[in-house]
Amino acid sequence: MDSEREPVRVVVVDDDQLVRMVLRLIIDGEPDLTVVAEAADGDAAITVVDEQRPDVVLMDVRMPGRDGLSATREILARPAPPRVLVLTTFDSDDLVLGALEAGALGFVLKDTQPARFLDAVRSVAGGNPALSPAATATVIAAATGPRSPHARGSSRETARKKLSELTVRERETARAIADGLANPDIARRLRISVATVKAHTGNLFSKLAVENRVQIALLVRDAEE
Repeated sequence: MDSEREPVRVVVVDDDQLVRMVLRLIIDGEPDLTVVAEAADGDAAITVVDEQRPDVVLMDVRMPGRDGLSATREILARPAPPRVLVLTTFDSDDLVLGALEAGALGFVLKDTQPARFLDAVRSVAGGNPALSPAATATVIAAATGPRSPHARGSSRETARKKLSELTVRERETARAIADGLANPDIARRLRISVATVKAHTGNLFSKLAVENRVQIALLVRDAEE
């Protein structure tokens, strides 16, 4: 990163003081990142975000009082909101799914290795999705299974219209994402390169106006209802 560029400004939201301390140490150890504030619950997070105008919010989902999902929705409804990266210890947490649907750019598990965690922060800061590979398929399955709210109350016609505007390869890529496949697996299924998969996925984000792979999966399953 350009040394003259201002560091990415981060707010850490977690009810566990030790977690906040560890995350601050990890982030502040990087020259291109800096923690500008902390918050212990959703209400405090909203106040801090309004005061600090950070680039990225690391948002815990399960907190006493106002949870991370509610706070994420309110923060992202504001003009020029920060990017939100959800933190969780649960790879199938319903609140994680809700945060992604609300517009969070991704989620990472709290036990993610520091290097991967920092990559996720930088990715989200740049406007790119960052979903924990180990948990993505689980979240997609929870979002699109037969008992999910989406299976019961989908917007079928809207989803079908959006998917009809895709190329054949883009639709095949979307279908594979809905199956919870990672990019290398999609490449093998479609017999294309990983770089091409990434290109198709980028087109999906743009054409479908979505922020992450889970939202792509929801559209595919909605269209199939």
